[in-house]
Amino acid sequence: MTAPAPQRHPLPPGDALAPDPAVGAACPHLSKATKSAPPKPNPRPDRVSLWRYLRLFRADLLSAQPARLYRAWMAEFRTPFFRSFLVNQPDLIDRVLKTEAETFPKSDRVSEGLRPLLGSSVFLTNGAQWKRQRRIIDPAFEGGRLRDSYPSIHAAAEATVARLATLDPRQPVEIEAEASHAAADVIFRTLFSIPIEDQLAQEVFHSFRAYQQDQPILNLAAFLRLPHWFPRFHRRRSREHARHIRGLITALTEERQRQIAEGCAPRDLATKIMTTPDPQTGQCFSADEMVDQVAIFFLAGHETSASALAWALYLLACAPDWQDAVAEEARGADLSEFAAMSSLRISRDVFREALRLYPPVPMMVREAAEPRTFRNRKVPKGAQIVLSPWHLHRHERLWSDPDGFDPGRWQTENGKSCQRSAYMPFSAGPRVCTGAGFAMVEGVLMLSMILRQFRISPVPGKTPVPAAHLTVRSKNGIWLQLTRREP
Repeated sequence: MTAPAPQRHPLPPGDALAPDPAVGAACPHLSKATKSAPPKPNPRPDRVSLWRYLRLFRADLLSAQPARLYRAWMAEFRTPFFRSFLVNQPDLIDRVLKTEAETFPKSDRVSEGLRPLLGSSVFLTNGAQWKRQRRIIDPAFEGGRLRDSYPSIHAAAEATVARLATLDPRQPVEIEAEASHAAADVIFRTLFSIPIEDQLAQEVFHSFRAYQQDQPILNLAAFLRLPHWFPRFHRRRSREHARHIRGLITALTEERQRQIAEGCAPRDLATKIMTTPDPQTGQCFSADEMVDQVAIFFLAGHETSASALAWALYLLACAPDWQDAVAEEARGADLSEFAAMSSLRISRDVFREALRLYPPVPMMVREAAEPRTFRNRKVPKGAQIVLSPWHLHRHERLWSDPDGFDPGRWQTENGKSCQRSAYMPFSAGPRVCTGAGFAMVEGVLMLSMILRQFRISPVPGKTPVPAAHLTVRSKNGIWLQLTRREP
């Protein structure tokens, strides 16, 4: 048995998103892209056996896909277990994520593998339960909360630079590990007002690292529609890591509940979320519900931010002109002040470009709750709708030089058009990531502060190979050489 190749669909006539040859014109003093395209996984052949496809998918969903998905508007996959449609056409993506979002709830197939850790967190739920959770969570990220949290983000960035300064400059640095440390520090400082050096924070961090390395993105339940009572066959080590992490998070939330009761709790994100009642019912999260939410805040805020920062640093290491531009921009700003963020345009465009080339969450899966028609093709109830930022962000019919690293594209008509219609590193619509604004500030600030102090370069013979597990990481780490810049 073979897995059928996805069916291609022609470009709609009069497409308004045709690539713009003027990409890069906004920054003529900078090289348009790196001399060679940044690393990209080799796609699989068009036709492979179904069982080989499932093995490839379980190991790395990026290299398990055929090359034609970088040009297709839609592709259909049929297996004995389910039908799925990968959608790249912008107006269809809008239907799934925005205009008909309730008709396409989050699929529980992918979430099965994460339930031991995330329980019923906002990342996994649908319907009324999800709406209630968002009503409680969203106020913590609205208004001036980002400005209030900025000192904690800046303190974590300062700690990151200081830690990097203690490393032996003669030795290469595995920057993914450093980025993970930095991102975890931001989470602990903004969520619980403790630095990562705190003993409990250290234990949570290292447990999450072990979980990330051991947890496959899919398990058997992703392919088979299993009854609720049927065993899920989660890996034993993954279950143990998840149980340990939840125990540690429980200790953090119980301590915060005590502080809230005694009136001495810090005014951070955890306090805000734990004391915000649902405006419709007047009820706050229970202790168990809060553990679920903290788990996804840490997983989403730590894993995704670390992935984006590490790839952004690698891209800049391969593009000295852009690297120097970021450093020069950072030296001209008072980064201790939140107002400086508005002046970091180059750093912001670099980070935006890293999110385009290496979106931390490469694919999202929704499920058709009702029959629909996409491109004159019947989409039955229960079909899986795959939305792939990885393929959409590199789509050959939408982006100019889709595989090239070019932060200047965001100041061009093509870049601006695609940003509106073909760019979704944080999802879109009602389920857009609540921490998207935090992630952009954190990533831009980290880049600016690191590049202001260090010159970075790639390590020969250690080109990273992207692979998707929980997020898009490198199979063998991302190795860079760091040297101090002249004051």
